[in-house]
Amino acid sequence: MSKIKEICEEKIKPIIENSGYELVDITYQKESNGMNLTFYIDNDKGITIDDCEKINKLIDPVLENLNPTNDRPYILCVSSPGIDRPLKSERDFQRNLNKEIEISFFKKQDGVKSLKGKLISFNENEIEIETEKQNIILNKSIIAHIVPVIEF
Repeated sequence: MSKIKEICEEKIKPIIENSGYELVDITYQKESNGMNLTFYIDNDKGITIDDCEKINKLIDPVLENLNPTNDRPYILCVSSPGIDRPLKSERDFQRNLNKEIEISFFKKQDGVKSLKGKLISFNENEIEIETEKQNIILNKSIIAHIVPVIEF
């Protein structure tokens, strides 16, 4: 994690959480409009544009004083991570228990690069999914990406 992200996580995360939101991720990266410092927030009710605006107004003055970029210009963004965001935290896994997920591997496992199945259980090192054929326990270290399956 970059120094900027570390500083923001330490100082801004408590502010966001005390406002009833979860800080899902922080990115600091170059976009077409310049450097963007983006805070991804979530809560159980979902995120609206009003939520993003509220958090933006709340953290902007703190970031001004904190100066995590050492006076380098950036654009502050607050966003929802989206319904198809990758599962990363324990809370993400908990929210998706007994739901369909898609898993992509770093390299092929038993001849396949990805799997779909229902998330049955998880712990720090492994997940268990139920596929059409069987239940499979997978070590998280072989997994590149896990996302919920979104059906409309």
